[in-house]
Amino acid sequence: MSDINKEVNKPDLLGGRLCLDFANTVGWHDSIEESKESLTSYEKLVNWSLHANILNKTQSLSLLKKAENQPSQAKEVLEQAIELRESIYQILSLVLNNKTPDSKDLSVLNSALGNVYGKMRVVHGENKFSLEFMNDEDALDVMLPPIVQSAIDILTSEKELSRVKKCEGDPCGWLFLDTSRNRSRRWCSMADCGNRAKAKRFYHNKK
Repeated sequence: MSDINKEVNKPDLLGGRLCLDFANTVGWHDSIEESKESLTSYEKLVNWSLHANILNKTQSLSLLKKAENQPSQAKEVLEQAIELRESIYQILSLVLNNKTPDSKDLSVLNSALGNVYGKMRVVHGENKFSLEFMNDEDALDVMLPPIVQSAIDILTSEKELSRVKKCEGDPCGWLFLDTSRNRSRRWCSMADCGNRAKAKRFYHNKK
């Protein structure tokens, strides 16, 4: 069985929301030539989900063991996850530029949403009702419903949707929620893309 503790390439969680961090599992997302896929296997998907606190270590180990016995199903879940990620990324990228999302991407998200609500139940708590995901820890796609829910939460919140931005560090393309008071955030990370842009400006000014 794969070692969940071994060092793996985990993208930084800079998006501010789960679905944005998931959309950022591709390096240089806006560059076809230079983009780098992080989710190259089901194991990488599970490791990222552990990194993003969707899964705990016990769940992760159990899923990896099950994936070894069901490789074709695990591969199918990975393909579904990547398709979902790209749809979320494309929808938000177009919306933040005041463009209409592609119907194919909406169809992928709506299909995933249908599966999510099939795994939810109404729970009565103290003087209120709430929706909870049913405990299905053995399902190979158990990490996807929280991601879908996060995407729906953003898309159906005018306030949150208006704060979604794309890093200006070309060709980074990472998405993030700008929670700054005056909505002035421009980079996924000032330490990375921000400093690179400053260095580029300094070079051109000096030149």
